[in-house]
Amino acid sequence: MLKNATFENLTHWPARVDLAATFRWTARLNMHEAVANHFSLAVNEDGTQFLMNPSQVHFSRVRASDLLLLDANDPDVLNLPDAPDPTAWGLHGSVHRHCPHAKCVMHVHSIHATVLACLKNSTLPPIDQNTATFFNRHVVDEAYSGLAFESEGERCAALLTDPKVRVMVMGNHGVLVIGDTVADTFNRLYYFERAAETYIRALQCGVPLRVLSDEVAEKTARELEGYPDQAERHLAELKAILDSENDDYAS
Repeated sequence: MLKNATFENLTHWPARVDLAATFRWTARLNMHEAVANHFSLAVNEDGTQFLMNPSQVHFSRVRASDLLLLDANDPDVLNLPDAPDPTAWGLHGSVHRHCPHAKCVMHVHSIHATVLACLKNSTLPPIDQNTATFFNRHVVDEAYSGLAFESEGERCAALLTDPKVRVMVMGNHGVLVIGDTVADTFNRLYYFERAAETYIRALQCGVPLRVLSDEVAEKTARELEGYPDQAERHLAELKAILDSENDDYAS
């Protein structure tokens, strides 16, 4: 197993450390669900080789050395003793096979994004700066048909072929976020959950919403996309906090 190997023999070590940090912080934010959710990171050019968390390990315990190195074109991996979770393989393997622009993939059942996924209209309207971040940049999966085994994963991957779309609200399920790097993807996941919370709480007020115009929402989204170094600094600060606490995520 990877977790029994010496660190010097493990490939992609900096990427492993970054990804492990996001598992720990996602657990702290209570955005995980027991041992059911999963993150992955492509480590080759076409995205078919990727790191992913081991099956049924709590996010708060995932270490850099625990991460599995998988090949999206090798279905025999499910027959190995250290096989990944079959739904994680079905979803992430499919996305990495068909969407090479999805370098990092994060799937959670976070509370507010999942509430959004349960609404008849699961589109997130631009009612503030955070929600405007996702204007015309998210897609809603309207055809949930059960657990994300490979056929369901293939169907979901087909909704992410437009590189502009970086978030999929998985109707009746949760949310899936993609990005260029671990920092980029985690930052997007964090802000989508915050945006969904704002929207859900605004709906609870029972009064009309102040929705931004399409022009202002698009302008805001573009400005935020070009905001310098925010995602990188966000992750760097989280790692600094973990390091100051002698957390073992990077082991």
